[in-house]
Amino acid sequence: MASTTLPASGATTSAHSGRFYRRFQPYQRLMHAVLMFTFIGCSLTGLPLLFPYTGWAAALVTLFGGFAGAALIHHICAAIMCFVFALHVFEVIYRIARDGLLNVLWGPNSMVPQPVDIVLMYKHMKWFVGKGERPKFDRYTYWEKFDYMAVFWGMFIIGGSGLLLWFPEFWSSWGVPGWIFNIATLIHGHEALLAIGFIFTIHFFNGHLRPEKFPMDTVVFTGKLPEHELKDERPLEYARLVRSNTLKSLEVAPPSPTSATIAKLVGTAGLVLGILTIVLIFFGLASHLFD
Repeated sequence: MASTTLPASGATTSAHSGRFYRRFQPYQRLMHAVLMFTFIGCSLTGLPLLFPYTGWAAALVTLFGGFAGAALIHHICAAIMCFVFALHVFEVIYRIARDGLLNVLWGPNSMVPQPVDIVLMYKHMKWFVGKGERPKFDRYTYWEKFDYMAVFWGMFIIGGSGLLLWFPEFWSSWGVPGWIFNIATLIHGHEALLAIGFIFTIHFFNGHLRPEKFPMDTVVFTGKLPEHELKDERPLEYARLVRSNTLKSLEVAPPSPTSATIAKLVGTAGLVLGILTIVLIFFGLASHLFD
């Protein structure tokens, strides 16, 4: 039986055994990829409306075939994004019906933030400044849970305001006053800008650009996690899987060269487009401030 000894806090200590374990199912990887590219599509087609005074906004609109083309792409991406989100919500409801509310919303396999995450975040902050040991994480870290819950917030705020702006005649026929659409315009643009800024900086850094992962973490695209990363980055999960004798059932073959290449290409495309978006926003804000 494998040892359940947890690795020491700090830098990676485990050797690469060549074993991999399944972290994400194929449909989860597909949903993430679709969500990623539709979000980028909405970002690039929506930003020209927030920075219409810049040269790059005019160039982007031209690239998309004018404002009509940009709006069409924006709406298609938004519709697909909403569809993927709805599928996930139905999946969560199904799991609750199958496994029970407490098993889905609580425990180490839940993406819902819990009191222990506050403790781990505090310990992590202390470790950042050299005042404590690096905390040991389970299947999901506090920042991953924050990212996950932010999608729900964003979909309801950005998606809800977007639906109002997409079908103004329909909502007006139901008695929605005109001033609501003005507020929806402000909320949709500013909340979208906040989401873009967070996803393409904090999320990208946590997922790909921090030293342990640089230049890219492909696990969300391959679905497979090497054993040494599981031991070092999620030691509580590793120990729990060993104790429950379920680790072996999660073992999978290493990513094939083809799947590894596809994962890197998809990830690189997302990174490049995301970072490009942040650069455009930076120049847009700078030109507004110093013009």
